[in-house]
Amino acid sequence: MTPTARTVLPTDLVALVSYDGRVYANQAMTRDRTGTEDSPHPLETAFEQWLSFATGRHTCVSVKGPTLRGLVSARRRGSKLAWEIDCLINAAEGDGSVLTSLLDRITSAAGRSGGLRIFVRLAGGAEAASAVARCAFVPYLEEDLLRRGVQPGEDLALPPGLRRRAKADLYPLFQLYNAIAPAEVRRFEGLTFAEWNAGQENLGKTSHFVLERDGRLAGWLRVAGDGELGRFDVLGEHASLDELIQAGMAKVANRKTACVLVPSYQEAVRLRLEALGFQRASAYTTFARRTVHTVKAAKRVAPALVHTTFG
Repeated sequence: MTPTARTVLPTDLVALVSYDGRVYANQAMTRDRTGTEDSPHPLETAFEQWLSFATGRHTCVSVKGPTLRGLVSARRRGSKLAWEIDCLINAAEGDGSVLTSLLDRITSAAGRSGGLRIFVRLAGGAEAASAVARCAFVPYLEEDLLRRGVQPGEDLALPPGLRRRAKADLYPLFQLYNAIAPAEVRRFEGLTFAEWNAGQENLGKTSHFVLERDGRLAGWLRVAGDGELGRFDVLGEHASLDELIQAGMAKVANRKTACVLVPSYQEAVRLRLEALGFQRASAYTTFARRTVHTVKAAKRVAPALVHTTFG
């Protein structure tokens, strides 16, 4: 019997719970789960699909007879223009067609919902990477998760010029991002302001701050708390990095552990964090795929002009 990819049905509950007596890992990692072992359980994902339309999540399963072979779910990022896969489970060992079918289907679902791109972050060496690549997802960004215990009594004064981000700061932050991120990253994350804004990820319950210098924005700090774990990330000019990292550590000083997801193009941030005792905990690759294809419009032919001469 050939596996079939489709949306989730209530009758899949039993299969989601049992999985033939095994628990298969969720291979997708979102930014708001970095540093933890938590991942959405397939049963939780299914319930959200059926019972909470406000989540805006798409979920697809692959079944073969009564057996569940795989599950993929996706959610919006900053807006409906950008989606990310937050759950990717392959229970069909040795059958690469299952994930291929699910990834194609979830991409189509995101496209029908207005998405222009869909993203997925995988840990280094993830079994799903080959299937993701076969489905036209392009690896465009390498990231390392650095973590360190928070040490009581550190000098963590907030730098002058740090303030809460305002709505008017968004476009200047986009300009700051353009100045720092390489072109090959911006090509996937957003060449326009609307695309970039749509692709923004959450750290969890995120607080945003900016560092202002001489009337302009020199840095951006995002912070979130998750139990005993504090997450933050920074984007800034070279001269502002020390102050941004110090501010990030100050904002998570009430947590036990601090985590920072550092993209490969921010080597200066990595070096500063390592000098503070941060160590690499995990490595990730983020893939992206367009949900629509650009089609060249047919060339319009100008109508012939008829000239009539009346004698």
